[in-house]
Amino acid sequence: MVSSMRESGVRGRTRRVILEAAASVLSRRCDATLADLAAAADVGRSTLQRYFPDREMLVSAVVEHSLHRLEESLHEARIEQGPPLQALRRLAVAMLDVGDHVLFLYGDARITQAVAARSDPEPAAREIGRLIRRGQAEGLLDAEVSAEWIEHVLWAHVCAGCMAVSGGTLPRHGASAWVIRTLENGIGARDT
Repeated sequence: MVSSMRESGVRGRTRRVILEAAASVLSRRCDATLADLAAAADVGRSTLQRYFPDREMLVSAVVEHSLHRLEESLHEARIEQGPPLQALRRLAVAMLDVGDHVLFLYGDARITQAVAARSDPEPAAREIGRLIRRGQAEGLLDAEVSAEWIEHVLWAHVCAGCMAVSGGTLPRHGASAWVIRTLENGIGARDT
């Protein structure tokens, strides 16, 4: 995970701007060049390369940064607190709040595999699994399918919402509402 040592001042801000811009661009175009990423961060290519000498180092740093941002967002959502459905709603909103990072981490199979290959799952992943199992135990989530399947469906819905926001077809609050609605109700018509 990201080192607890934080850079401060101009150097830290510049690094964060580069990482945020890179996550945003790479979430849409995994083949973006260093020149593309520097332009998105509004820095020169030489500045970008002072921080990240090559593309591999930059992508690795974006993975760590994105995992950290996702972890922070999920921590702020307090998914371990309150009734499971309310926690699930907060979880969906939190994931959409860091949509570019979600799309970066889970939109490119190579990045997704690298994240999945880690020996220790992210604390957020463990917490999400606990939330789902709690919802199943309380009869609020379908106990006839595995918690892993529900988590897979959750990520698929969130990624669809992130893509809609990224593509400009939905505002973030609209995507949150639709993700939550389809998670809770499925896609079948309701009985009247």
